[in-house]
Amino acid sequence: MPRVKRGTQHVKRRKSLLEKTKGMMWGRKSKIRLARPAMLKAGVNAYRDRRNYKRAMRRLWQIRLNAAVRPLGLNYSRFMDGLKKAGIGLDRKVLSDIAKDHEAVFKNIVEKTK
Repeated sequence: MPRVKRGTQHVKRRKSLLEKTKGMMWGRKSKIRLARPAMLKAGVNAYRDRRNYKRAMRRLWQIRLNAAVRPLGLNYSRFMDGLKKAGIGLDRKVLSDIAKDHEAVFKNIVEKTK
């Protein structure tokens, strides 16, 4: 009976694993025993932080909007309530970009919400 070599799958799996850990420090980029848990942990962190990024950005937009409407005589919650009542359908991301880059346009929006 001939000998069956199954190295191709093992090599393919190992190569794929090391490609995913490329750029990591110390042995995690070159040693299978260290690369496997590093890859799994990196995946866990990436999954978690994709959600945390959304939270952090929304918080940033809220802070920017609050800072932009305070000199105009409003606070964030009253501004958002005024937007809804005025029927202005801009989201926080767009509003914070407008507040940051186009102050005159943002001032007009705030006047409509009062």
